[in-house]
Amino acid sequence: MPSFLEEHSPKQGNNPPPRQRFRNWRRAIGIVSGAILMLIALLIVSLGLFWARCTAHLPSVDTLKTYHPPLVSRVYSNESTIMAELAAEKRVYVPADAIPDLVKNAFIAAEDQKFYSHKGVDYIAVARASVTNILFRHHKRPLGASTITQQVAKGMLLNHDSEVSIVRKVKEAMLATRMEHVLSKDRILEIYLNGIYLGDGAYGVVAAAKSYFNKSLDELTPAQAALLGSLPKSPSNYNPFLHPDWAMNRRNWVIGRMVETGALTEEEADKARKEPIDPVKTSRSGPMRDGEWFSEEVRRVLINHYGEKQALEGGLDIHTSLDPAIQKATTMALRNGLENYARRKEPLPGPFGTLTLQEDALQALRGKTEADNEFLLQSLKDVHPPVGALDSWRVAVRLAGADPIVAWVEPSVKGAQLKQAWLMGDDLKRGADKLKAGDLILIIPRSKGPVRIAQIPSVQGAAVVMDARTGRVLALSGGWSFEQSQFDRALQAKRQPGSSFKPFVYLAAMEKDISPSQRFEDTPFEQGDWHPQNYEKDNWGALSLHDALRESRNLVTIRVANHVGLESIIEIASRSGLSPNLPPYLSAALGTTETTVLQEAAAYASLANGGHAVQPSFIDYVQSPDGELLDRFIDPAVSISEEGSPEKPPVFRDNRVVVASPQSAYQMQIMMQDVIARGTGFRGKPGLSAYKISGKTGTSQDWRDGWFAGFSPDLVTVVWVGYDTPRSLGENETGGRVAGPIWNEIMRKALPLRGNLDFPQPEGLQLAKYNTGLLEAVDAFKKNQSPGVSVVLHGEGNDMALGEGDTGASLIESLPGAGGKASASTSSNTGAPPVQAETNSSGNPVKDSATLSSGSTPNAVTQPKQESSGDIGFGGLY
Repeated sequence: MPSFLEEHSPKQGNNPPPRQRFRNWRRAIGIVSGAILMLIALLIVSLGLFWARCTAHLPSVDTLKTYHPPLVSRVYSNESTIMAELAAEKRVYVPADAIPDLVKNAFIAAEDQKFYSHKGVDYIAVARASVTNILFRHHKRPLGASTITQQVAKGMLLNHDSEVSIVRKVKEAMLATRMEHVLSKDRILEIYLNGIYLGDGAYGVVAAAKSYFNKSLDELTPAQAALLGSLPKSPSNYNPFLHPDWAMNRRNWVIGRMVETGALTEEEADKARKEPIDPVKTSRSGPMRDGEWFSEEVRRVLINHYGEKQALEGGLDIHTSLDPAIQKATTMALRNGLENYARRKEPLPGPFGTLTLQEDALQALRGKTEADNEFLLQSLKDVHPPVGALDSWRVAVRLAGADPIVAWVEPSVKGAQLKQAWLMGDDLKRGADKLKAGDLILIIPRSKGPVRIAQIPSVQGAAVVMDARTGRVLALSGGWSFEQSQFDRALQAKRQPGSSFKPFVYLAAMEKDISPSQRFEDTPFEQGDWHPQNYEKDNWGALSLHDALRESRNLVTIRVANHVGLESIIEIASRSGLSPNLPPYLSAALGTTETTVLQEAAAYASLANGGHAVQPSFIDYVQSPDGELLDRFIDPAVSISEEGSPEKPPVFRDNRVVVASPQSAYQMQIMMQDVIARGTGFRGKPGLSAYKISGKTGTSQDWRDGWFAGFSPDLVTVVWVGYDTPRSLGENETGGRVAGPIWNEIMRKALPLRGNLDFPQPEGLQLAKYNTGLLEAVDAFKKNQSPGVSVVLHGEGNDMALGEGDTGASLIESLPGAGGKASASTSSNTGAPPVQAETNSSGNPVKDSATLSSGSTPNAVTQPKQESSGDIGFGGLY
């Protein structure tokens, strides 16, 4: 072999044979193929696991076929006017055909231009967003490409999954695709536009249009529709109240998109872009003016009865007993009474703020041009009044100069105007002369003359008006201002009723067949170290029950309670609706046990309606959104008895608890009429002489609580006045003085709306005029009672037995029908009332009367526990 061939020929030891090389290649291909197959298998398993994760617990889109969003529950007055809306969210649902195309197109342009062409997912938009996120948005929140259908899937079906992840995105896409097969495009858009959150607490386009523009959907301009369409991207950032510049930029972008989709022409778009961002701040939907406390109690009752979800989201129609006219009168009367007291007893408030302006801006307005005053006007408009200020009041500023002149902004149909006036002289005497230029105060504006400084009282009060026959609450006011304090003093505050409790002591006496003309000694009484006194700290001697109740004599009331027994009083008070936990002390007869205004109103209803207990109620009935009756909240007062036969008229049965006999209740009605006509309740009478009204005043220890409780044949009103932290209202600030005028104002407005009724007189009674020893009176007497006669009363059962030694009288004869329990005697007439000699209508001395004195309690079967409270400070409860 040639040497060069030998040199360049392959050597057998360095190169494998061809067969070996083939085996190597096949082995390599096998390894790679295996790896690829393993990767494919791993990918399939991963995709399977991923698919299982995405489809696990995936909700059914079928629920959207019958989707009902949370609905507002509406509360109606007894006139079927809406007085409140109860809702967890501010939302109003409307069908798709009630939403204008302008609004639909604004949202489609901003959120999903291909809404009507895609099948639930816009894959091109998804690809575009994916590339952008990979290349440009590292460590940032990824861009979305969700269609409206996907947003519905997210909001309605995946609302508990807030994680931004590929799993959730796949779930959205899967659900969106399924939704497109089940629901129409219009149905999907309807759900979206009603459910989307648009900021300012508004869910859906109807609530948003109301929140931002105070308009209905068909009143929106293209610019306003575009603004709403701009909000889903970021409701907070594009809120026109918070960020008007951002909101305008986003709105104009949406207007441009609406041009692209053909929803607007270029001319319409140019006009819309020039429209300013001018949102209108509207008041939050809430309870009817003056009915806030009533609405809050309705809300509480509903939640307790139905649960919070159904009460606030169930779309219930709640029909209540509230009477708007009586409620308005109650609110106004209570505020007038509290304001009058504050002006009389509380110091004039100082300025609540200062307006920092140059002195020339605070000069008197006379001689200045409108332009000169514009700055002051705008400055005053920006001042918010303190919480508790009434809508009719105005924020005013003390102007510069020696004269006490203030300026304020007065709204009018022509626009806000700047007004000025002098302060009233009596306010200057109370300290207004110390105001400095720029001081801000509240005033009560007038068209002419000086103005009065308005005063938010520190004192509080409450009032309840109730139907006496049914217990339906017609009006309720729990304080000066619900905005200032949501504490309901009519339902939640427990205070001593004072002498307004006394009628139930006298009712217990009537139930024992004691006559209204029965006389008890109004003389000093002691029990242990307890030494009660009358309000005036005087003693009138022998007094009839009629006179004692009219003049609210404490010592007589104690002797009555001592005779009839506290057990009888507690039983009657409990049946009437007052607290059954009265302590076994005689002081309880003077109203030392706490109660609420509502409880006292219910108790007085039993006096007004003939002796039957009522259950206070606020709600008449509740209906479902479909009009189905769910519940009645009033127990029927009567029902048809099972007795009788089909051939005869039905027999009705009174279902109410009996507190006292109709005869005893009527006796109290007549006696309590004189309390208002000539007694401590005389401030309740003005303007009501034509009506039959009965009542009683109440004042607690040290004038801490003032009460006035009274009724007509079908209406009960109870008023309380006092401080939240109990303290004296001031010397001689009795219930008649502080609460009586409020009660009178309410009844003067309410009674003409109810008709002029009379108390029905039950059988077995006779009305008679007689001389009580103080003056002539009219009372009702049972068959076994003689008008004007007082008798010695003997104990029976648990009654206190009081004989001749206790009365200082001699037994002369037995009264017919007395059953041995009562006998007539003459009176020793010690301690005659100083206001009038004991004579009858002819001027002759009264001889057929006896007095009952129970300073000690011999022969008593049971005795009240000994008091240990010492003297009643200012002379007792009045």
